[in-house]
Amino acid sequence: MIAKPATLFKRKSISDEMFDEFAAEEPAIPKLKARLFANENPFGPSSKAKKAIKEALPTSYQYAFATARELQGNIAAFESVQKEQVMMSAGSSPLLLAAAMHYSKSGGNIISGDPSYEDLPDRVEGFGAKWIKVPLTSDYKLDLDAMEERVDEKTSLVYIVNPNNPTGTVLDTAKLKAFVERVSKKTTVFIDEAYIDYMEDPRSATLIDCVKKGQNVIVARTFSKLYGFAGLRVGYIVGQPETVKILSDYTNGSGSISATSLKAALVSYNDTDFLQQALKKTITSKEYLYSVLTKEGYTYIPSSTNFVMFPVNMDADRFVGEMMKRGVGVRPWKFSNKNWCRVSIGKMNEMQAFAEAFKEIS
Repeated sequence: MIAKPATLFKRKSISDEMFDEFAAEEPAIPKLKARLFANENPFGPSSKAKKAIKEALPTSYQYAFATARELQGNIAAFESVQKEQVMMSAGSSPLLLAAAMHYSKSGGNIISGDPSYEDLPDRVEGFGAKWIKVPLTSDYKLDLDAMEERVDEKTSLVYIVNPNNPTGTVLDTAKLKAFVERVSKKTTVFIDEAYIDYMEDPRSATLIDCVKKGQNVIVARTFSKLYGFAGLRVGYIVGQPETVKILSDYTNGSGSISATSLKAALVSYNDTDFLQQALKKTITSKEYLYSVLTKEGYTYIPSSTNFVMFPVNMDADRFVGEMMKRGVGVRPWKFSNKNWCRVSIGKMNEMQAFAEAFKEIS
């Protein structure tokens, strides 16, 4: 039976509980050998983060006000912005939700790419706004020109995910900055940089410079990816002080982050050695994946992230079901009149498990 896993994997959040539910219904499914469906960093968190978590436990009965302020200050100092321009939360998801609520409250429309990360735009219709989806370019990048053309007097937010999820493509920085400079005069631009740490030079690619110039832009960052904090939950936005203040009404901010996670984030922030090592291992696994796909005669979208999209030769949901039968979890997509699979980058043994399963059904 293949339909069940396809249904499960269409949900936005994949968890162990969901896998357990599926496994209970399909006893023949083997133990999960490769968890390649959630874009996690299997190499993290760092040893420093783990040590900090242990050291934070004795006083974790206390609210971590001071640690939160210190982390906020460190982020602000590194980015050369005011503390009031940084708001943290338990991952970036609550901040995306805050933006969805605020920028939908007067109706209107919110613009995003299609496909792109749906957590924010998928919620807006439930809050009374219209979601305008703009197809990607022929090389699977966000179509900035087409998105700008769709902006009108009813547009309350333009949502840009760069690098994009699920395609792994990245926009030209100069073109994106020019886009933001123009469009932010008409409406708010939200730049989701969840995967920017996987780029060769994140400092030159970030749009935080646009915030520093006073433009009407919000930049979201997260520790969930290269830092290995998907389960620890730490994220933040950088924006104009008045914007941060407005969005703070929709979220508990740093008060939602545990004392242990805050301590771990404090020692992890800009831990260059760890980040470089995690990135190096990610690239090694990704290059192995590229070689597997190429040897089997498949194409793929070159990725600037920790996941890779490639078109499959069968229905995407069926492909995911067949891979799951072999203990490998991946994600299906359908766009541009093609069936696609998105594979998160795992440890080498996980990529080898993917290769073994893939060769059986490719």
